[in-house]
Amino acid sequence: MLKKPSAQQTELEMVTLESLVPSDHLLRKIDAVIDFSFIHDRVADLYCLDNGRPALDPVMMFKALFIGYLFGIRSERQLVREIEVNVAYRWFLRMKLTEPVFDASTLSQNRRRRYNDSSVAQDIFDGIVEQAMAHGLVDGTVLYTDSTHLKANANKARLDKQVVSKSRSDYWDDLDEAITRDRASHGKRPLKDKPRHPVKKESKISRTDPDSGYMVRDGKPKGFFYLDHRTVDGRLGIITDTHTTAANVHDSIPYLERLDRQKERFDLDVRAVGLDAGYATAGIARGLEERGIKGVTGYRRPNHRKGYLYKHQYVYEPEHDGYRCPEGQLLPYATTDRNGYRHYKSDPAKCRTCPLLASCTSNAKGQKTVTRHVWQDARERSDAHRLTEWGKGIYKRRKETVERSFADAKQLHGHRYARFRGITAVTCQCLLAAAAQNIKKIALAMAPNSNPRPT
Repeated sequence: MLKKPSAQQTELEMVTLESLVPSDHLLRKIDAVIDFSFIHDRVADLYCLDNGRPALDPVMMFKALFIGYLFGIRSERQLVREIEVNVAYRWFLRMKLTEPVFDASTLSQNRRRRYNDSSVAQDIFDGIVEQAMAHGLVDGTVLYTDSTHLKANANKARLDKQVVSKSRSDYWDDLDEAITRDRASHGKRPLKDKPRHPVKKESKISRTDPDSGYMVRDGKPKGFFYLDHRTVDGRLGIITDTHTTAANVHDSIPYLERLDRQKERFDLDVRAVGLDAGYATAGIARGLEERGIKGVTGYRRPNHRKGYLYKHQYVYEPEHDGYRCPEGQLLPYATTDRNGYRHYKSDPAKCRTCPLLASCTSNAKGQKTVTRHVWQDARERSDAHRLTEWGKGIYKRRKETVERSFADAKQLHGHRYARFRGITAVTCQCLLAAAAQNIKKIALAMAPNSNPRPT
């Protein structure tokens, strides 16, 4: 029998929040295994104890923010609306059914005035990683690092052009020492003692968000972006570090410093790392060797001028400290430049009569120059790891760990766009988003009848 339903919205019912939240809800699993109480102790010194209006409980505030990241709610206003009507969110925040929800401006004003640097977000992220380690979910022996771009909240057409310095590599001091030693071993005088300065170049600066960087990469969109440099543990994909920079900062520049931070902060015994081709530099290869870590990096085809011989056709002979050209001439050492490259130069008299001259060099004097980095030996040893069965296994898991982590972040947690403007606010976004992903992984791994496995 068909009949019209009667209005029941005004009927009184005896219910509890506990009975309205499904037993298998994600927030129940999180509440069972994650201890958020450390947040209160961390931020207590930022509040006045005996003056002013009562503050919103900081633990509740950060738990609300985690709800936004866990369920991909990008707007703080929308987050407050969702908390108003979602009983699971209210249960997680320990709010009654009839209790009024805090205003969205409470979140934004706290972010702007009280939490105006990234130290609190960094400590919260670290605290969640420590809880993952306490549950035995972090191995720490193999780490995977990569970066992804977040579109800045800025119009790419509103820009100015300025001459700015490029970012400073964290191994420059060691490189200067290596150059001095290398020149001395070849009987060359030290280079003039002057500090190394980053190269200056004209760059596009956003008028809306000057902290962002204009990104120009093959296969990537052009415009103003930020980069999230993320490191993931090889066991279950727990994120152990996230570092935010402008999009025009090369992936390799902050890498060694962030690796050292993870080792010191979490006491990780890192033995191997898996990296894409963007990290395949002599500086990183040498830095990993010094730390006793084996690096497995992707292969990037070197730049090649069409119609000319490939560099690999010139064979380096360590016993002669020179390169042997395809016609058999030995190119001896000439000098070491300020960028750390040794120059090996041919004899122009022999080259002028060489049948391969036209495909060898376009130098006006007919002289061929081949360069080799002072740390090239370390780079070649690192490249060799990729060709072993062990190295192939390490590199293969990149797509299951760090690439999967970024895919989940973009698809499920609103990580395609920078929600705020300024490097500090975007850094906090990346840290809290990564912490939310870790919270979810810990909860799912520790849930009853779960079967923890590599992601």
